Amino acid sequence: MVKCVHKHTTCECGQTDPDLSRRSPKGGGGCCFRGIRANGYRGHDIVHFVFKVVEGRSLSRIVRTGRAHFSSIDPMRLPIRTTSRFAQQNYLASCRTSSSKLLEQEPARGLTTMKKKGDSEQAALRALPSVDQLLQTQETVGLVRHHGRPETIRALREAIEGLRARVRRGERPTDPEYDPGTLAATAATMLEADCLPSLRQVINGTGIILHTGLGRAVMPPTARDALGSRAGYCNVQMDLANGSRMHREQCISDLVRDLTGAEEALVVNNNAGATLLLLKALSEGREVIVSRGEQVEIGGSFRLPDIMSESGAIMKEVGTTNKTHARDYEQAIGPNTALLLKVHKSNYNIVGFTKEVGIGEIASIGARHGIPAVDDLGCGALVDLEQFGLDHEVTIRESIKAGAAAVLSSADKLIGGPQGGLIVGRKELLDRIRSHPMYRVLRVCKLTLAGLEATLRLFKAPDLLAERHPVYRMISRQPGELEEQANTLAARLREVRPGWEIRVVGARARLGGGSLPWADMPSFAVSIVSASEPAEQLATAFRLAPVPVITRVKDDVVLIDMRTVMPDELDDMVEAAGAGKTEVR
Repeated sequence: MVKCVHKHTTCECGQTDPDLSRRSPKGGGGCCFRGIRANGYRGHDIVHFVFKVVEGRSLSRIVRTGRAHFSSIDPMRLPIRTTSRFAQQNYLASCRTSSSKLLEQEPARGLTTMKKKGDSEQAALRALPSVDQLLQTQETVGLVRHHGRPETIRALREAIEGLRARVRRGERPTDPEYDPGTLAATAATMLEADCLPSLRQVINGTGIILHTGLGRAVMPPTARDALGSRAGYCNVQMDLANGSRMHREQCISDLVRDLTGAEEALVVNNNAGATLLLLKALSEGREVIVSRGEQVEIGGSFRLPDIMSESGAIMKEVGTTNKTHARDYEQAIGPNTALLLKVHKSNYNIVGFTKEVGIGEIASIGARHGIPAVDDLGCGALVDLEQFGLDHEVTIRESIKAGAAAVLSSADKLIGGPQGGLIVGRKELLDRIRSHPMYRVLRVCKLTLAGLEATLRLFKAPDLLAERHPVYRMISRQPGELEEQANTLAARLREVRPGWEIRVVGARARLGGGSLPWADMPSFAVSIVSASEPAEQLATAFRLAPVPVITRVKDDVVLIDMRTVMPDELDDMVEAAGAGKTEVR
């Protein structure tokens, strides 16, 4: 009895091969592969040799050598790389039979099968057209003309590689799939997918009008038109009357004076930028007095103390979290005081035992000491929101009239224009800010100015805002109108998705964007429940529709709030529900 040189098992046939223990295993997984002879073969030697058959090696030598006796073989003691599913299923049982059956039946059939499989795979791979062949087709010529040669070649290679991978997995694509036209169509689909924009138009079904994740305000149609018409050359810094250079905010200066009563205006990238720029230009190295109850944090990244520190200003806190008095400002003023700052509490409200000082009183204190008072309004209302059924918010005009030397606000929240930050106020202060080097870092482009100008013009007719401005249209919609729209949508959804449980329910919509966080508006929503799909999966299907629909999920129910859905968007929503019949994996 002689052990295999790898000592995997012991031959129990009683016959020995003097060469067996001297020969080294070769050929990878074949233990004692070269040591097999006509007599004295071990069971595991034959099995290893069969593995060589699986890998496409010739079986002619073992077929000529005759038979060997097999005893029991422990499959757990076989080398790891040889314990394949093929061997376990087709050969281990045979190893306990006579070697004649193994040699005369199983290996011969296995070899034939594997040869056919190998031949078939190679034939399938050879049948794949080359990239050069595909580039000669009429379909591909069109792709090159539209997408360019490098991108077309990349897509064609990916299409071919997709078929090649399928063949190697054992699949056999149909003949039409090898057709150059089919492969060109596959490449065209890839190229079209690559051309889809990352930023897409969506339908807001959340009920949050100024949704930060969805770009906040919907810009008015006139503003969108202005973006397109000024995308080419425009006189962003040229006075057409005399050809001289002018400030780029000149296009909105007259509008801002009319709407706010301020002397001058600046526009930067956003209100955080406006705050940083003003503090940097007017108070670097000096003190800025602010109430402890107004040290806001917005969105997790804007924290007033951090902005103050970054600007180089020295923040001097007065009062307490819930109560700040006028005397606190007065007593804190010193020779190094540069500004008195009031900050709008954008996303929270302090109630109960509270006291705060209005901008008018702060401005009066500053005037007595020759110190400017700055009002950071955040959302920046240009009209009184009470006419739309909401709580009063201090408008920019009211703050200027109360004595604020400068007022900061967003251009994209209650104003509803493109993202930007407005600084309005006294000309002397704004000239100092404009001359600061950081102004050029934060200034906006011609498209922002064009969109903002068109948006501001709408506020010259405040009685028509609900008709012309999408934000104020959404705010002013009546519950009866919303319920009717919800019933219409629910009926249409039931037609395309009879398996869903669809109802119309009451809801509460919100302004969002850090504006009036404590206030909400009555609304109606369509609720959707599916017995076969969880709510999160339904919400995902809506988001992946041709026109994505953004919904809310509450208590495993999908809700589509009608306050932020316009009547002309219902068709796309029904199409999204139909597209959702394909499960999201």
